[in-house]
Amino acid sequence: MVDITIQPLSDDLPFGARVGGVDHDNVADEGVRARLNALFEERGLIVFEGMAPTLEMQIAVSKVFGPLKEHSYKGITTVEGATPGVMVLDHRPGELGVLEIDGEELAGWTPWHFDAGYNRELNRAGVLRALEIPAEGGMTGFADGIQLYQAISPALRDRIEGKEILYHPKLMAINIRYGRPRRLLLHSLAEDVNAMFAANAHAERAIHPAVWQRRTGEKVLHVMSWQADGIFGHEDDEGDALLDAVLKEVHARVVPYYHAWKPTDMVIWDNWRMLHRGVGYDPKYGRLVHRTTIEGDYGLGRFEHEGAEGRAAEAMA
Repeated sequence: MVDITIQPLSDDLPFGARVGGVDHDNVADEGVRARLNALFEERGLIVFEGMAPTLEMQIAVSKVFGPLKEHSYKGITTVEGATPGVMVLDHRPGELGVLEIDGEELAGWTPWHFDAGYNRELNRAGVLRALEIPAEGGMTGFADGIQLYQAISPALRDRIEGKEILYHPKLMAINIRYGRPRRLLLHSLAEDVNAMFAANAHAERAIHPAVWQRRTGEKVLHVMSWQADGIFGHEDDEGDALLDAVLKEVHARVVPYYHAWKPTDMVIWDNWRMLHRGVGYDPKYGRLVHRTTIEGDYGLGRFEHEGAEGRAAEAMA
């Protein structure tokens, strides 16, 4: 059995690790699994290199970190026959789904975000694998909420700590309310995306804390523009200005890692700690990505009709 190798993602980053040597023979080894889980908890992001580029290997690696679950957004495309569902992110050259960001036409662009903010539960992690990679662009960015908590203006941090953020699934793409790029235009939207928006249009809003504390003591700034619908209890001009200022500060102070994909890479990130984003790519290129979702919940989110005390008691049960 080949032993795994572990290296820092970068000497300049306080998060992330590179791992080599994980294969079909050692992925089920309890010692290897324990090392990977400890590394994930400590570093928040693992880039697996030199992997067998198969769906079976992606699922095997994903299950090291917990049971898989279906993605909670209604209407997504999944790999046929895969259970639980494996999300498919697919763009063909010339297809709809193009935004203009500050004068540049892009497919596959998303701002800094965590997954499932529109849900009361936050999945533990996501795992990505790129099957088709654009010749230019298409990188995925990752940012550490621990670093962001320490980096933003102390005055803004003091004002946002203790606040809760409202999220709704319809507030994506062109519908972003806060922290928008200077120029954000919709050139075309695919029918399946329109259908997803329609399926989620009447969903209840979810609530998550802007700052939370890990059991290891670190505080995490965990707020995003993607799906944000205001500050709970402060849906007014003052609250809107605060949320917009915090998100602009996040974008200005972030120290990110941008991953340039290879077919033999897989990446897992801690959805309770990290933010991620798609930088986008020229719509003339195709791109195909498979994503698995790791089950879990940090227990701090709730829907609008639920009281905070009841949700907290449920999380502790």
